[in-house]
Amino acid sequence: MTPRVPRPNVRQMVVIFPNGLTLGNLFFGIWAIVSASRGDFGQASLLIVLAAIADAFDGRVARLTKTGSRFGEELDSLVDAISFGLAPGLIMYFAVLNREGWAWIFVFLFAACAVMRLARFNVEQAGRKKAYFHGLPSPSAGMTLATFYWFSQTSLYQQTIIGDLPWQGIIPWIMAALSFLMISSVPYPAFPTITFRNARGIIGSVIIIATIVGLIVLPRQFFFPALMGYVLYGAVKAFLLGLMERLPTGDVLLEEEEDLDEDDELPAPVLATEEQPVGRRRKRRRGRRRPGDNPTPPMHRAVEEDRE
Repeated sequence: MTPRVPRPNVRQMVVIFPNGLTLGNLFFGIWAIVSASRGDFGQASLLIVLAAIADAFDGRVARLTKTGSRFGEELDSLVDAISFGLAPGLIMYFAVLNREGWAWIFVFLFAACAVMRLARFNVEQAGRKKAYFHGLPSPSAGMTLATFYWFSQTSLYQQTIIGDLPWQGIIPWIMAALSFLMISSVPYPAFPTITFRNARGIIGSVIIIATIVGLIVLPRQFFFPALMGYVLYGAVKAFLLGLMERLPTGDVLLEEEEDLDEDDELPAPVLATEEQPVGRRRKRRRGRRRPGDNPTPPMHRAVEEDRE
């Protein structure tokens, strides 16, 4: 009699799949560093883009399958620190910066700010539906640096005045600006979803369709200018709102209508003002006295004996 083959645990496979995408993100990030060290900067740029695609899908798959966990959030942040912090900085170091001086300090600055930005994200916004990001997202900052080499190989760069700019001196300032924006309080809009229920959803759907068309038709010419536009949009908008003293605070960075998952903690004000049940013990409620109830507390037995 042949032994019975155990059936695969479908639930376990579903849980592993989002983490597998996260590890794929790490794989592309490490491969990008190796490619940059070998001088293959075009492949390194492509690998950072693939890492960003894997990073975009792992969280969505986890939410769709309801398999999100604290382990997955921490793993994602550690991987993003390499793929979008260290790897893009090293790509710029090998491709553009002067290797003989102290230019490597910009690699440290960029990676350090990416790590701090991810740590703050875990504390403030991880696992919650977001309307805005608190600071420039590290994947956007990393892809902005990584796709510069792609853009530098196009005719738009080489045959226009853009190519005559001193990029070897400009790139360190771009790295410093991206580093500052990652740890700043500048709100950046989250990537929209396709919906046609309201004007905001329609605009977001148009942006998504235009992005997909740009990626398919002109990926090398599209990535760097589009990402720089996203970076400048958030910075300029925050500057103008700051002048009008209307810069939003951290409370509006999350969606107003938000359903807490079973594993999500209640907001701090709720825990501070409302009594929470412990275990299965019910809360004691005070209500109106029913007819026949004794309005006065019972007397001690010794007192009753004295009255007899």
